Amino acid sequence: MLPNYDSPTELKAILDSRGMAMQKKFGQNFLINSSAREKLADSLSLKEGETVWEVGPGLGALTTEILKRKANLTAFEIDRGFVNFLTEEIKPEFPDQFKIVSGDFLKTWKNELKENGQGNKFFGNLPYNVAATIMADLISNQIRFEKCVITVQKEVAQRICAKNDSEDYSSFSVLCQWAYDVKPLMDLGSSSFWPKPNVNSRAVVMTKKIDFPDCENPQLFLKMVRAVFANRRKTIKNNLNNLTQNPQITDKILSDAGIESSVRAETLDVKTLLHLSDCINKEGIK
Repeated sequence: MLPNYDSPTELKAILDSRGMAMQKKFGQNFLINSSAREKLADSLSLKEGETVWEVGPGLGALTTEILKRKANLTAFEIDRGFVNFLTEEIKPEFPDQFKIVSGDFLKTWKNELKENGQGNKFFGNLPYNVAATIMADLISNQIRFEKCVITVQKEVAQRICAKNDSEDYSSFSVLCQWAYDVKPLMDLGSSSFWPKPNVNSRAVVMTKKIDFPDCENPQLFLKMVRAVFANRRKTIKNNLNNLTQNPQITDKILSDAGIESSVRAETLDVKTLLHLSDCINKEGIK
């Protein structure tokens, strides 16, 4: 029998009965808003038999929403107490659909990919302290899912969706929008969670680009994006000099790309930055 995921009292009783405590270092908070859970799962647009990767299932509140929709789910969980609960209480309810990978997602996903392939879709109420790192790690390794539905700290969501020439636009924005079409789904206040976090959350839908903006050298593009956003107060020329190590070559690259040397990186959209990367690549810079 599945727990009542809307009841903090019942969730606390489960934790107490197992001698478990919420781990602040893992950013653990349970989503106790049933309508929000349903909306999040619905937003994945699941088809029967699709495989979903979920990060941080906890006691399985969102996990069960996915499994009820007849998807196959691989859940990555770092907390051994939660792994034991999921194994003993949730897996028997969905024995053929549910797999649990124990350990830190950032250390386990590549092995899972190698052994069993990539999931179709990606899902999670991501720990606030590592949410951006998780998404950046996947995209940097050119892992793109058909659709991602993630709940993150509101400020992280704003960076994911930020447009160029805005305060929140960053190298992380470029990374996400290079790989996905992104849009906010809904805001979730602290009262939707137990324990209540000290921050507000926002769910974001990230849909794989049909026409993926290609570039000649993806690894160079990633390196360039980090370089040109390294110091927001500096012009793109000054930041790019750190990559080229030659101001004359920097001038030529910017001229070839049709970019004024006095602009800052945050004014440039993803398409322009991809073109800039190709111009750098033509100069043989690694």
